[in-house]
Amino acid sequence: MNEERRYAIGIQDFETIITKKAVYIDKTQYIHKMIQSVGNFFFLSRPRRFGKTLFVSTLQKYFEGRKDLFDGLAISKLESDWESYPVLRFDLSKVKGVLLKDVENCLANLIADYEDLYGKNENDKTLGERFSGVIQRAYEKTGKKVVILIDEYDAIMLDFIHEEESLPEVRRIVKNFYSALKPNADKIRFAFLTGITKFSQLSIFSEFNNINNISMDKEFAAICGISKDELLEQMKPDIEALGENLNLDF
Repeated sequence: MNEERRYAIGIQDFETIITKKAVYIDKTQYIHKMIQSVGNFFFLSRPRRFGKTLFVSTLQKYFEGRKDLFDGLAISKLESDWESYPVLRFDLSKVKGVLLKDVENCLANLIADYEDLYGKNENDKTLGERFSGVIQRAYEKTGKKVVILIDEYDAIMLDFIHEEESLPEVRRIVKNFYSALKPNADKIRFAFLTGITKFSQLSIFSEFNNINNISMDKEFAAICGISKDELLEQMKPDIEALGENLNLDF
């Protein structure tokens, strides 16, 4: 009988999966591939429940320099420099389901978490000014460029996509939030955004000409989900155990 392996059902936090010694399908080679490529702004589109949030969590721990969590994984053999950076991580799915009047406050609360950490300038009023201020102060206080991770960047837009009266205002609010990225590009070490679709009218795509959309890039095809090779290699013990239970061969 194969040794029992535990599955982290519903857990999207990389550190939790590793520390609980649960099954983790190793995607860390894609982190190395991105940081070795040209450019430092990346966008990935995938449907819901494909593992985007788990990959964002993995990126966060990598850029925080948590070498201890990556022991035995692909990147441990590829990476020699485990430098830590200030990481700003935003999960915009937390703003889903709110009323139009609350969208701006919800985004402001996400920024406020990092203002508590890096300080706040009372003269910064708009979302873009406050987000920009956090990036600048994180850079100045740590002496290191900032890593920005935005999960489900389009969650708010998709919430209002069929509300013709509300959509222009939502677009204005969200566009202002993302307006902080371009002027601070020289202070950003790495930026990674996930979403379901690409809204070309947001400043992040209409103003940036250096964002690398890896959504349909063949070399990143298996960055989320489970490929056949991963199923047969990394989950082989589990398939064998299932076969034994069902009196079937591998």
